[in-house]
Amino acid sequence: MNKLDNNCIAIFGASGDLTQRKLIPALYHLYITEQLSDSFSILGISRTEYSDTDYQAKIKSALKDSEKLEDSEQLDTFCSHIHYQPLNTADAENYGQLKTRLAQLGEQYQTGGNIIFYLSTPPSLYGVIPECLAAHGLNSEEDGWKRLIVEKPFGYDKASALALDDQLHRFFQEEQIYRIDHYLGKETVQNLLVFRFSNGLFEPLWNRNYIDHVEITAAEALGVEGRGGYYDGAGAMRDMFQNHLLQVLGMVTMEPPALINANSIRNETVKVFQSLHPLDERALNEDLILGQYTSSKVRGDELPGYREEKGVAEDSRTETYVGLKLFIDNWRWNGVPFYVRTGKRLPTRVTEVVIHFKKTPHPVFGQNTPENKLVIRIQPDEGILMKFGLKQPGAGFHSQEVSMDFRYDSLDGAQVLTAYERLLLDAIKGDPTLFARSDAVLACWDFVQPILDFSRNNPTLYGYACGTWGPKEADELLSRDGREWRFPCKNLTDTEYCEL
Repeated sequence: MNKLDNNCIAIFGASGDLTQRKLIPALYHLYITEQLSDSFSILGISRTEYSDTDYQAKIKSALKDSEKLEDSEQLDTFCSHIHYQPLNTADAENYGQLKTRLAQLGEQYQTGGNIIFYLSTPPSLYGVIPECLAAHGLNSEEDGWKRLIVEKPFGYDKASALALDDQLHRFFQEEQIYRIDHYLGKETVQNLLVFRFSNGLFEPLWNRNYIDHVEITAAEALGVEGRGGYYDGAGAMRDMFQNHLLQVLGMVTMEPPALINANSIRNETVKVFQSLHPLDERALNEDLILGQYTSSKVRGDELPGYREEKGVAEDSRTETYVGLKLFIDNWRWNGVPFYVRTGKRLPTRVTEVVIHFKKTPHPVFGQNTPENKLVIRIQPDEGILMKFGLKQPGAGFHSQEVSMDFRYDSLDGAQVLTAYERLLLDAIKGDPTLFARSDAVLACWDFVQPILDFSRNNPTLYGYACGTWGPKEADELLSRDGREWRFPCKNLTDTEYCEL
């Protein structure tokens, strides 16, 4: 591993949930596995008043609870690298104090002015904080590199995405901006590239000549979990489809990059987003299913409907389920339908891609033969499952479905980084490969904006009971084409229908 530059990680929103649940644990794991630089500091920034000692105690307690840790010298040493700066993040004058504090930490830890600014804040501050940093020269790379990590959402619609893009680029160069989508940090999403392009067995079949259709599913068993106020202004289309699922689609369908570097890989995913077939009025009416979960009794528990959740309007039209049939207008994928779905309060938490291969054209062996499927499980029980037909024992030549599978947890000694560990480490290295580029974000909004406009003016919102796989109309989306969804379970190889 190349030696990392010493650096400071400055986290705006340091008293928030994301910092304590994801960012600090990720940095701690990188520290104990000796993957951070020799000298580093973490500076928490928020409005709340804490001293360094108080904030260190807070973080130590949170780490002990979440990671089930005991007091140790290693934990104490890590926490000693954590500091805190109270700041009114919307007031540019206050940033003079931040500049002074960063200079002190730079001298103490010999960071050479290398700083990552992580915006773990409400989106309303994504444009404000860069401007305030620039007002005090904290965007300048004259004294070391400066990188800005921005959490999703990257805009609320196309217009706001363009406005945010303009705001960010007024103060930071594109090379300094790291738009983080934690789905791209998952090992199995990255493995799509290696699996496809390093295996002569699969890549020749990865096109319209051999693939009948593709499913992409991102199911969540939970509801909005106290985030009703946020979610009611976002919905499944903005929260999951526009970013996570389109990024997965890009990795599944991209062409092989000329080089294994950030520009080559991201150039190919952008081409996919630019090739998405625009949804016309017919497609919006027939190939788009929007749903909202309703109350239901699941395993003896009464689960509330979406409109009964705290912070959700009683007459809310926000979708908690999206099912969509889409096409990609290029040589490789022309005519192949992609069925994409995501929803809350479904039977289980699972994200996977299913490649359905065409049946054999042989008139004898093509009858009643199992379909060849390749299941790429992103979470949980990460792995790959291949289904194909073999002869049933006994007389005749009847076939039955069998499977072969691989799971990541079967790799001895494999150290699989979590999504945030991988992405934070890449940002420190200055590798933007797994971060969304500006043109990719805007190309995704180009495709999604007509859906938002349509859903705003269209009253059709289908109900589905908690613990089911969504509206029955989503099943009809496939059944009219003679197809059906795969109903996955938590375990990759389970074959029973999974419903609570």
